[in-house]
Amino acid sequence: MLTTNKINAPVFRDAKAVNVSGRLERLPMTSYQRRVFAAVATAWLADQVNVALLVFLVGPIAAYFHLTKVQIGLLASMTFLGQLIGNLVAGYISDRMGRRYAFQLTMLIWGMGSFLAAGATGIVTLMVFRLIIGIGVGGEAPVAQAILSEIIPADKRGFYISFMEGFWAVGFVISGLLSYTVLPYLGWRGVFVAVGILSLVIFWARRIIFESPRWLVDQGRYDEADMVLTNVENEVMKKWGKALPPPKQYIPETSQSIRNPFHILFTHAYLRSTIMLAGLWFFALLGYFGLTSWLAVILTQHGFSVIKSIGFVSLITIGGIPGFFAAGLLLERLGRKITTALFLIMSAVLAYIYGHSISAELLFVSGFFMQFFMFGMWCCLYAYTPELYPTRARSTGSGVASAFGRVGAILGPIVVGFIISGAGQGAVFSLGAVSFVIAAALVLIFGIETRGRVLEDISRQEEIA
Repeated sequence: MLTTNKINAPVFRDAKAVNVSGRLERLPMTSYQRRVFAAVATAWLADQVNVALLVFLVGPIAAYFHLTKVQIGLLASMTFLGQLIGNLVAGYISDRMGRRYAFQLTMLIWGMGSFLAAGATGIVTLMVFRLIIGIGVGGEAPVAQAILSEIIPADKRGFYISFMEGFWAVGFVISGLLSYTVLPYLGWRGVFVAVGILSLVIFWARRIIFESPRWLVDQGRYDEADMVLTNVENEVMKKWGKALPPPKQYIPETSQSIRNPFHILFTHAYLRSTIMLAGLWFFALLGYFGLTSWLAVILTQHGFSVIKSIGFVSLITIGGIPGFFAAGLLLERLGRKITTALFLIMSAVLAYIYGHSISAELLFVSGFFMQFFMFGMWCCLYAYTPELYPTRARSTGSGVASAFGRVGAILGPIVVGFIISGAGQGAVFSLGAVSFVIAAALVLIFGIETRGRVLEDISRQEEIA
């Protein structure tokens, strides 16, 4: 209930009085929310800037430290290992200590790691610093998913979260530009310094991000939640230019008393989603990274030089850009289950065709559309995952799912290495196709539809089911 204190300021006694979901869901999208979205989406930009950096720096780093191929592989794997750790730790911190705190903390971690990497004295220290960078950028992902899913209205939530994935491509471009402009003059250490400076710029840009009102209410901090909501409502009203519609009906989220987010993932209500998402992420990323590691290799069978094969792969990757937008639109029109399964199945079909192409023309066409569907697949994963958990376990659930994906990402290139030695390159793409089909089957059999539904309503359905 709502009472007042001595200075007539409202004091909220329960979640129903604050009505977070009803007040957020009635808000029109304005430039204010889009600014907040852009600040959150820098997580994806930073992620790809750091992950892609070794693509451009591995040559000069290997020459500087006289690295063996094994050492190069270990250095590259440190980022994935760090991301796995970051997924789990930052997701938990976000659910227990707050979205905003965890989000800024992860950025400071990868920024610090970048500055430290610039001063690496050997391969071991550089591996440690790349691990730190991986923890930071990996930790950003589940927190960013939770933030956006909790502040964007249900009818636009899937589109905006999938659109955020498009910043992944922007990050790759920025990583390449930084390397291209800085490397010739300041060397690979200068590039790491430039990325560290980028972290300071992003930290400043994220000052506008507010704490999730849904998280505050779940913590019993009702007055703070109302204060944040009131500020958001005032900003939106200013941008919209007229009075806001009345709040929608209050929907309670969960009746569970359990507070430990890891425990919640394995309760009867959410165990099905946890198993489904773990398998979905594992097989989707096993297929994706298993394939992308060998996209250029198969071109040598068709007489492409190394330089031409890199250019060819870069060209077909352009197909992924419209894939982002298509996935975002279909997630809101067809639904999460159908769109996710569709993009996975089409990724499987195109991967198989690419791996068994008999002409350069077929390679290009199948490769272009394979990237279209694989990039769109990423959008589906990130949009769907945070919707399946309650507020108190949303970041942790997203982090655990992503962590299973990182395991697939680490194993993918390793498994492919054994397969290509015994069964040839065509079998690699058959493995990718099978992985995508298994992931699609998991969604279709065990997934629930969440399109256009308020987060609280989704959580209650899972608890009742």
